[in-house]
This record gives sequence, C-alpha cells and structure tokens, in this order.
Amino acid sequence: MERLLTIFENADPFSTWWPTIAAVAVGIVITVRTIMSGQRCPNDNQIKKQIVVVTGGNSGIGFEIAKALGGRGARIILACRNLTAGERAAAIIKRELGCHTPLATAADGGDNINPAERYFVEARHLDLSSFRSVHQFAARLMSEFEHIDVLVNNAGLVFGDTRVPTPDGFEQHSQVNYLAPFLLTQLLLPHLKRAEQGRIVFVSAHAHQAAKIDFDDPLNVGTYAMKFHARDAFAHSKLAVILATRWLAKVLKDTSVTVNCCTPGLVRGTRHLRNSPLMSAFCVKVITYPWMWLFMKNAVEGAQCAIRLATDPQLKQVTGEYFNDCEIAPTSEAGQDKELAKKLYMQTIKTLERVTKLTVDTEACTMDGADTAAGNGN
Repeated sequence: MERLLTIFENADPFSTWWPTIAAVAVGIVITVRTIMSGQRCPNDNQIKKQIVVVTGGNSGIGFEIAKALGGRGARIILACRNLTAGERAAAIIKRELGCHTPLATAADGGDNINPAERYFVEARHLDLSSFRSVHQFAARLMSEFEHIDVLVNNAGLVFGDTRVPTPDGFEQHSQVNYLAPFLLTQLLLPHLKRAEQGRIVFVSAHAHQAAKIDFDDPLNVGTYAMKFHARDAFAHSKLAVILATRWLAKVLKDTSVTVNCCTPGLVRGTRHLRNSPLMSAFCVKVITYPWMWLFMKNAVEGAQCAIRLATDPQLKQVTGEYFNDCEIAPTSEAGQDKELAKKLYMQTIKTLERVTKLTVDTEACTMDGADTAAGNGN
C-alpha cells in the first residue's frame, strides 16, 4: 500500500500524453453535446391565464411543453389518449411547479395554501385515431371555455403498423399525425379567433425531408397506402403537416390567429422510440445509448422551439413558417410547393367533410393572395 501511495505522489502528470488526450476528448464531447442540444427559448415571457391545449402532454416533449407553459402562468389542458397517465402527468406538473413557488406568494398570501394549487393543469381524453373522439374533445372544450389562446398539436405516432388502418379507415400515421390534428384545429378555430392573439403550433419532424407526395393523391389514401414502410408513412405525415401549415396561414391571414410548425429535432427519452428497431434488443440499447445521449436532444431541449412559438411576442405577426432550434428554417423542396399545399389542404377538407361532421367555408380556403381561383379538391 505504501509503495502504491509513493507511486502516486511521485507521478508526473506531464510525463505522459494521456491527461491531455483525456481532457481533449472530454472537451470534444461537451462541445458536441452543447451543439446538438440546440438553442433554448430566447424569452421568458409570461402568458398568465391564457388557455393552452397540448396534445400528447402526458409524456416526452408534450409534458415538457405543458410544464414550461404552466410555469409561465397558462391554464393547461393536457389532451391524452391514456387519461390515467394524463391525470398523473397533470399532478406531477403541478407538484413540480409548486415546489419552485415560495409559500409567501401562495394565492392571496395564504401561508396554509399549497403553492401547487396556483397552477391550473387538467387532463382530458383525446384519441387521435378516432375522429369521433376528436369531435367529443373539441365540443367539451368549447362548452367550458369562451376562447382558446394556444393549441399545440404535439401528439404523434412513429413506427406504427401501416398494415392496420385506424377505425376510421386511414393509415395510422396519416390520421394520428396529420388528419386528426387538422380536424381538431378546424373545430377549435372559432375559439382561437376569439382570443386576443390565437396561436396554432404543429409539431413536424426532420423526417419530412425524405418524404414524397403524389400530387394526384396527396393524402396517400390509394390502395398502396398500407404498403408504406412505417418510416415512409411517418415522413409523409410530417410533410403534410408543413404543407397544411403553409396554406392554413393563407386562409387565416386576415385574422388574429397565427399558425406555424416546428421540428423538435432528434429527441431521445420519449415513448416514440418504444417501437423503434433501435429498441428491439437489450444489447442494441446498450450499444446505441451512448451515441443517442451524445447526438440526440432530451425532451426538455426538444420542447424549446414549440415553447417559443407559443409565447414569444416577437412572433406575433409571423405565420406559415417552419422552425428549427427556435429559428425560421428551410424545408424540403416539396415543403415549399404552394400548389401541392393547396391541393393537399382542399383534399383534406373534402375528406374530413365526407367522413366527419366538419363543415368549412371552402371558398375562403381557396383564396391565395391575388389568386382567388377556386381549388380542385380531387
């Protein structure tokens, strides 16, 4: 033991390159991690008493969006498929926010009042694979509130089974990621227009870059739809989100409502990865996790862009844009195709009018600045 201590005492750290190599390696890891974590929301603007709806708010990115907006004073509605998980998430958010609230500032200065009760966070049932559930959720929400300030369409599906359609007959990714959020947005539009400045936020993904859309079948409802690989179906649905955002912004240009979409980036620690091939075996998880930690964001970092879109006063007049790392970013070439956006939007409206009780002023939807020609929904 004494010999070992003597070795350490007499050791010269500058006689070998290993400490330098270790320091450089750690520096590289920290630099890469900092870059990959993305930009934080640049504002801390309060949105006190604003009514915010967050779909998929019981876990992952949606949970962090809801917690951040709740901490800024908003009244949060978590729209969740699993109501039990949603109620648990609501309780956790209130408890965590309450832990950061001094007792002296509890409601009306009451020292015996739990600070968590200052925050309004509730869970409601919403199953995006069912248009009926979307209608029921929207109807209940509109009966309880006079207006809605922010709608964050965050919930989504990745690596679903493309061979099994939803109860409404659509490919799962298409309905959960695009059609149902589109329907919910249309149903809540009257209440969003009643807000001082309504905001709609759609969550897209980097994967849209790989998507292809058939101009004659932009909704991908043809007979080959079920033959899509899950990866392709997901990319298609996220490109559809971007295109619909572009055209909806044109439809709403004379209103106080803005609509934008964003990508959270590559995010680890969400339930989206539960069906991923990367999570198929324990040994694969062990091998890939260090790389996922290094190159992927966590849920807090992935939520920052949506938080900015929901709160930043500087974006009051910004609409129809795609954001990445809290800044406006370019999309794929298909994501900038105005004719494709119009075709997709009109086919979506006609499809939802056919299979649901949705009614929309299609004449207003076909307006495109100077071009007021009616769109073809075929």
